[in-house]
Amino acid sequence: MDFYNILLNAHKGFGYLEILLVTLFVIALLATMFGYSGKVNNFLKKTTLFTMIFFHVQFLLGVVMLIINFSKGMDMGSIMKNADLRFQYVEHPFSMLIAAVLMTIINKKVKTNPTISLGIVIMGLIAVGLFAFAFPWARVFGA
Repeated sequence: MDFYNILLNAHKGFGYLEILLVTLFVIALLATMFGYSGKVNNFLKKTTLFTMIFFHVQFLLGVVMLIINFSKGMDMGSIMKNADLRFQYVEHPFSMLIAAVLMTIINKKVKTNPTISLGIVIMGLIAVGLFAFAFPWARVFGA
């Protein structure tokens, strides 16, 4: 098994874990917003932290895979002409980068503030929306 396939399997495996963490994050975020009147609890802090960590791990694995692919001689002209390749090599990494940055900001806000604001909830939902858009559902689940 070559290095790229190891990275691909790790990236895919962490993707399943990331789905679980994002689901827990959404539940914790909405429960905190509506159930605890915005008071940050440990469950929200931990799910935000682990979701952020795995977003970063996934992003780093993906960047290494992109570097390996582009070192094999791929050109951007042919990638941008093909919708599937454009999603895989442009839209997916860029959306995940923005989602990882938003999760980092959310983690910082959750750690330092005793309550969450509507802005944090909106940022969290945007990060989850970007994740849901950029996740390759058909490739992972074979739909």
